[in-house]
Amino acid sequence: MEPSFNKIPSGAKVDPSPFKINISDEQIQELQLLIKLSKIAPPTFEGLQPDRKYGITTEWLINAKEIWKDFDWRSVERHINGFPQYIYEIEGLDIHFVALFSERQDAIPIVFIHGWPGNFLEFLPILSLIREKYTPATSPYHFIVPSLPGYTFSSGPPLDRDFGTEDVAHVVNQVMVNLGFESGYVAQGGDIGAKIGRILAVDHDACKAVHLNVCFVKRPDNVSDTAVTEAEKRNLARAEWFSSFGMGYFVEHGTRPSTIGHVISTNPVALLAWVGEKFLDWPDDPLPLDRILESVSLYWFTETFPRSIYHYREVFPPPKTMHTLDPRWYIRKPFGHSYFPRELLPAPRAWVEATGNLVFFREHEQGGHFAAAERPQDLLDDVLAFTEQVWSDCRS
Repeated sequence: MEPSFNKIPSGAKVDPSPFKINISDEQIQELQLLIKLSKIAPPTFEGLQPDRKYGITTEWLINAKEIWKDFDWRSVERHINGFPQYIYEIEGLDIHFVALFSERQDAIPIVFIHGWPGNFLEFLPILSLIREKYTPATSPYHFIVPSLPGYTFSSGPPLDRDFGTEDVAHVVNQVMVNLGFESGYVAQGGDIGAKIGRILAVDHDACKAVHLNVCFVKRPDNVSDTAVTEAEKRNLARAEWFSSFGMGYFVEHGTRPSTIGHVISTNPVALLAWVGEKFLDWPDDPLPLDRILESVSLYWFTETFPRSIYHYREVFPPPKTMHTLDPRWYIRKPFGHSYFPRELLPAPRAWVEATGNLVFFREHEQGGHFAAAERPQDLLDDVLAFTEQVWSDCRS
């Protein structure tokens, strides 16, 4: 039996309720029926291109649909429920999180923050590595993985007000403070989680350091091309591809979130196509189909999609100045970065340095946008090395 890691820290200000996933038989049967009844578009020139130049292929979607009809959700549910999960209310929102709590008084709290179309599942491989290496009595760290408002088992976002990424950062900070970590924690994030991590580092005192695996910045005006290595220049072709051919979803999410939210919510195979495309194109290598079906099933059961794309509205209309980061978001606390070459925007080190007090930078030869799912050991090693490097200074 796996060690429990479920003893709430003694300094916690709340007593979160233990949580187990239990999707009803009726929901599972309904999903299977809807998958069976869902139509696939007729063959088109675009849908027959094997390189996915024009999007998801008809062949992939037909195959994925057939496998999904008989997908064993209960085995996924049992795996997830093998990790300690909790839920509690924060300012009117029920926030779900997975956590591995250490029993050591000097354990360092680390919060991992997902993005879209991700969720807490991305970080379960990292938590598995921790359970293999440590027991609750020996672990030097607390690991907390919240589901952002609107995602999976967290409620929200609110219906009566405009709720954005700074509000999400406030909620994530409150999760950590309420668990007794007001004296300090480290934040880690990718995708939207990287933006939230940056906000935590700038606006919230309890966040003492931040590690990111993506930096959303174009070439700063004060950084010359000579500061970029040849390998970094080659990898920037990835950003050029994404800007030219991968941004359609981004514009739709940001400009017409209600429309696309309603469209995708009508049909599970539509959700599979919309999200599955990202899990194929955005990693270094496509994620295995069973991993894709786990996340898409979870999104469907929890009606996550229409509730989770509110972040994108903040980018429209786009700012007039695209090259320089707003000085307000410069990170003055210790800042670490992991460089994965197939990230959608693999920002060169010189660009990343222009956005904060970069004290840790590690470059990898493999890995893409979903680093936690693709390269869990690499990302974990980086986060722990960064944490050990900066933590004593953070607390002094």
